[in-house]
Amino acid sequence: MTVRQEAPGDSATQDLEVWIDQDLCTGDGICVQYAPEVFELDIDGLAYVKSGEDELLQDKGATTPVPLPLLQDVVDSAKECPGDCIHVRRVSDSVEVFGPDAA
Repeated sequence: MTVRQEAPGDSATQDLEVWIDQDLCTGDGICVQYAPEVFELDIDGLAYVKSGEDELLQDKGATTPVPLPLLQDVVDSAKECPGDCIHVRRVSDSVEVFGPDAA
């Protein structure tokens, strides 16, 4: 399940996805504390996103849908991340809505 978020000033809803830039990840694990269903630390000490089937996605730039019940936890992860490496964007146009590159 992906989240459908109301776009500001628009009644259309948007699917969101999240990805982690491992080049910036500090390995603090804050994201895993907030949303262990979405994030996981690997043996290399860096955080990665997980698929809906709980599979660790280790490809560079791998994305996973943001589950509706976990939206706030994923957003909090992006806000609290010391490496500013968590990016949440709309699937439809790849615009970042939460994270270091959000407008």
